[in-house]
Amino acid sequence: QVQLVESGGGLVQAGASLRLSCAASGRTFSNYAAGWFRQAPGKEREFVAAISRPGGTTDYGNSVKGRFTISRDNAKNTLYLQMNSLKPEDTAVYYCAAAWGFLGTRKETDYAFWGQGTQVTVSS
Repeated sequence: QVQLVESGGGLVQAGASLRLSCAASGRTFSNYAAGWFRQAPGKEREFVAAISRPGGTTDYGNSVKGRFTISRDNAKNTLYLQMNSLKPEDTAVYYCAAAWGFLGTRKETDYAFWGQGTQVTVSS
């Protein structure tokens, strides 16, 4: 199995940028598709972005499309989420996840491995 640890969260003002990282250990990270999800207080966890095993195919949730970019460096066993033009509604705990499939999907149940989450807070 693979272990995932997120970092890079914090408190920022609206309009700012943050880059989240997710360090993978254990099995070879390139064997997994990967994704980011988030959960705001009182809300269900929602899909943010997904990326295929080699990184050539990506998918984004409608609320972040055009502002967030998912990427991965398989040589460094690391997944990234570049977040630009942050809004207060982006405030949430952000989780990275790994899936057995080739392409990342939007379904939580397709992901077998999860990190512990990192808090992102955007003030207005």
